[in-house]
Amino acid sequence: MRSARTSFKSRLLGGVLAVAAGLSLPQAMSAETLADALVGAYNHSGLLEQNRALLRAADEDVAIAGSALKPVVRWTAAATQSFGRVRTAATGVAVANDDLTASLSLVAEMLIYDAGARKFRVEATKETVLATRDALVNVEQQVLLRAISAYMGVLEASEFVALRTNNVRLLTQELRAARDRFEVGEVTRTDVALAEAQLAQARSGLAGAQGDRLRAIEEYRNAVGRKPGQLRAAPPLPAIGQSVDAAKALAVRVHPLLLSAQHQVAAADLLTRAAESDMSPQVSINGRFGLTENLSSSDFNHSGSVGIELGQTIYQGGRLSAGVRQNQARSDAQRANLHTVRHDVQQSVGNAYANLASARAQLSASERQIRAASIAFRGIREEAALGARTTLDVLDAEQSLLDAQSLQVSARANLYVAAYTLLSATGRLTVKDLKLPVQTYDPAAYYNLVKDSPAKRSKQGKQLDKALKGILKN
Repeated sequence: MRSARTSFKSRLLGGVLAVAAGLSLPQAMSAETLADALVGAYNHSGLLEQNRALLRAADEDVAIAGSALKPVVRWTAAATQSFGRVRTAATGVAVANDDLTASLSLVAEMLIYDAGARKFRVEATKETVLATRDALVNVEQQVLLRAISAYMGVLEASEFVALRTNNVRLLTQELRAARDRFEVGEVTRTDVALAEAQLAQARSGLAGAQGDRLRAIEEYRNAVGRKPGQLRAAPPLPAIGQSVDAAKALAVRVHPLLLSAQHQVAAADLLTRAAESDMSPQVSINGRFGLTENLSSSDFNHSGSVGIELGQTIYQGGRLSAGVRQNQARSDAQRANLHTVRHDVQQSVGNAYANLASARAQLSASERQIRAASIAFRGIREEAALGARTTLDVLDAEQSLLDAQSLQVSARANLYVAAYTLLSATGRLTVKDLKLPVQTYDPAAYYNLVKDSPAKRSKQGKQLDKALKGILKN
């Protein structure tokens, strides 16, 4: 009887340690890598497409603002039917007045001087475009970080299911052993009930872990655009500097949110200068050509004119002055926002370093905890076989080992997410920095096509139509 219990105990303990070792080994033969998931997220993201469209809209603002520096040409045409009867005192006879006239006029106008107001507005829209581009880069970081979190979430949930499944299997064997020992009188009915309760709790934990895995799969599907296959273990951690101060200094220089805020300040300053220039004189030239034909007779009138116009608003109820003060206030607001963003970016870097250090410490502690819990579990099993320990002691030791293994799984996932969060906090979590094999979106391509407001039937306009069809098709 003692030999049979010892053999069963050895198989049970061997199963625990084998599963624990298997969970710590990388899954070398799986199909999908983290890089595959990031490429999928980049190509799938509707959030990126939304912000690319917003960037194209901002590009058009440059064309709209630039059009104010170009001539305005318009035409008008009219046809007029006149009818009635006219009687004069000289003749005393009523004469019918029934004429059909047609007129056509062509007008061209161009502003040649406004103290730079329109030019300042063009430059302000260009700064807004640059700010929007940087905002798009930050959205790209968010998309990639979400994909990383989803990838690690699936790995973590899958390992939890494996742990819980093994725990149920071991507790089932433990319950069977408790019942066998109860049959021969070595333990009481209380020991059997404890084993039954522990197994029921383990099955509940397994059901919860399976639900968590299903939710992790749905998050992965949303972030990456497809259901996860067999995922490989996470690759080595990205290179991260050890100096928090150096990372903060780098983030202040290159983080897209900070660069976007800087461009917003520049745009606000330019709009202030434009509002001040609106109070200066303006000079414009204009030309007009028109013709009127009487279709009821041979009468006609052809005329044209060319002129230059100088003018300035002297009083408009304080509207111009209020516009200047309003833009100055907006400029102050953007500077305050820049100050806030700078401190937020620096805090994010500090928080990311703290989370990374915490995750590393937890992972190291969990490894030591697993070693200690394994030794304790082995010892308690030996003592229980000799009658020096109760079933409750064995169950508690096994639960402690499961808790240690679970902590290690969570700490490993948290470590990877914290490392990539740090890259994002310093502005380096982009497809370019990660060297992902993906066709990147070129934000300047569309801008270069529309910045000069091409006519629809021009060569550049046809290229623009072709580019738009390609974008909408994708």
